[in-house]
Amino acid sequence: MKERHTEDLEAFLVRMQPTLNAALTKLADTSFRSDPIGGAKYSRATSIISSAYKRHGQILGRALLERLKDCGRFQVWTEDEFKLGPASRLELQKAMPPAAYREISMLYGEYDQTIPVDLLVFDSATGGIGSYNVKRGNGEYDAGKKRLILNELLRTQMHLRDYARSMGLPARGATAYIVFYYGLRSIPEPFSLVGDDLDQHFGFPVQAAIEAVNARFRDGLYALIEHGAI
Repeated sequence: MKERHTEDLEAFLVRMQPTLNAALTKLADTSFRSDPIGGAKYSRATSIISSAYKRHGQILGRALLERLKDCGRFQVWTEDEFKLGPASRLELQKAMPPAAYREISMLYGEYDQTIPVDLLVFDSATGGIGSYNVKRGNGEYDAGKKRLILNELLRTQMHLRDYARSMGLPARGATAYIVFYYGLRSIPEPFSLVGDDLDQHFGFPVQAAIEAVNARFRDGLYALIEHGAI
């Protein structure tokens, strides 16, 4: 069993390597303005690190998706344009407690807005579908951004079960989440998860695999900053 786990992890890392290579290549091309105090060396490092934080959130989302592909229970995909309908916008205006929106299911199709969803997971064992947007969760958002995140999450929740139907999936339940990987939640439970929740949430080991990706990205990033090479 240990050998099979090692083989799965190695195959997963092979799938992730092009994503890491692409991110590091773009970071190597980062332009910067030399600061009078920082000078060229530290201005470059600051610019690369700042860009790396943004790209790392995308890497986390991709790593979670790729790792869940290794579980036979799951169908896993992304949705670039998840449709949010005008009816869900009107429902939000009622300003009910957030938990109440988990009991509302609306038709999927008509829309006044689309949003990307990092990860959709259908569990054939439970018949449940989950949507997940993945964020680093290592910093705070302002009040306006938090409200936007929550509103989009609740609207996704209301349309999610019928979205599954439109995909031909017999979902018996539907739940939308935001993952704040490093633990600083900008919206509360039960709508949010952190990295330490993921293994139990999915009933499948994912966090160690994601940390292996993080280690590779970190090593490449440090090499780029310290030696100018990937």
